[in-house]
Amino acid sequence: MSEPVEDPPGAAFAAALAGLPGMGPATLVGILRRWAPEEAWAGVCDGSLRRPEGRGGSGAPEQLDLSDDGGGPPRRSKPGWRDPARRLDPPGWWARMASQGIRVTWPGQPTYPRALEADPQPPGVLFWRGSLEWLQLPCVALVGTRRASPDGRAVAFEIGRDLAAAGVCVVSGLALGIDAAAHLGALGARDRAGSAGPVGVAASAVDVPYPRRNAGLWQRVVGAGAVLSENLPGRPAQAWRFPSRNRVIAGLVQMVVVVESHATGGSLITAEAAIARGVDVRVVPGPVHSPASVGSNQLLYDGPGPVRNAQDVLDGLGLFLSPANDGAAPSTSPSDNLGAEARTVLEAVGWRPTSLNQIVERAGLTAARTMAVLDELEARGLVGCHHDGWVRRRSS
Repeated sequence: MSEPVEDPPGAAFAAALAGLPGMGPATLVGILRRWAPEEAWAGVCDGSLRRPEGRGGSGAPEQLDLSDDGGGPPRRSKPGWRDPARRLDPPGWWARMASQGIRVTWPGQPTYPRALEADPQPPGVLFWRGSLEWLQLPCVALVGTRRASPDGRAVAFEIGRDLAAAGVCVVSGLALGIDAAAHLGALGARDRAGSAGPVGVAASAVDVPYPRRNAGLWQRVVGAGAVLSENLPGRPAQAWRFPSRNRVIAGLVQMVVVVESHATGGSLITAEAAIARGVDVRVVPGPVHSPASVGSNQLLYDGPGPVRNAQDVLDGLGLFLSPANDGAAPSTSPSDNLGAEARTVLEAVGWRPTSLNQIVERAGLTAARTMAVLDELEARGLVGCHHDGWVRRRSS
């Protein structure tokens, strides 16, 4: 993939419009489809383009509908746009954002994902770091619970790795658990010819990693693929933004695969959004007594087909692997391509529960570094964490 393109004309003003009070995606799409960003911003600053008081309000001659403000928390009052707009210098502010590698796009721009152009709820703007060109490939979302089981993380890692190796862009939400395991798997295929980079869709801004524990993973995803968000740079995640983020995930992909889900959770919201869009939804079956699989097994019972591995996903998409893959999904061991440090930590973990102190002593690393490596090994399905220590799960 090529390097990220430069921002189109008006980028600073499109980004600034997204930060106006109460500016939801539906309103922003309406504005940017009618006016160039500079024109809209000028109208806001001179008061000719105002935030109406409600549906069909008389505050703006354009009669823009602001009843859908993106699902945010209710406000006691509706502040106007003109005063906050006049206090901002969009070109100067955006120059600082661009210097950090942040880019922006909106409907009608060449960089705006084609899959979202016809979406019933398209984002007004998308901020990103990395390269959005990966979204031109076949895209599959791997989603699931943050409180994933070791088996669930291992399956997400393997499917993510094998799909990426087959040239499929793995999309997820950069959360703990299944999301992180799927992205780690996709990153594990990075050095293979023809592999695809992953794309993370964030509920926080692209420069505010959430959760903080995944900050290192964010940087790796940016380097190999892209992280994108509707959220203005510098803004944290908020509870109402997660369902909104999940609709973007559903809109970007040709299939959603739910690996594990409790009885309720964001992955089920993503699945519902996908079904509403006519996007194929598949489920990895889980143990019937596992709380982590209650929601996903119910979803499977209700209709979507099962997925066992990456080949099932590829078959569902009607995709064929290149001859270099001999017609089958990659079947390398999860322990392949481990670095020396990871192998050292793996060898320090026994087949019976081993305490963290024992692993640190055997590996000769700091406790913090040992924990980071153990997290990666757990995502690969090579070790599991139990109340009495860590244990090997697979032979390498």
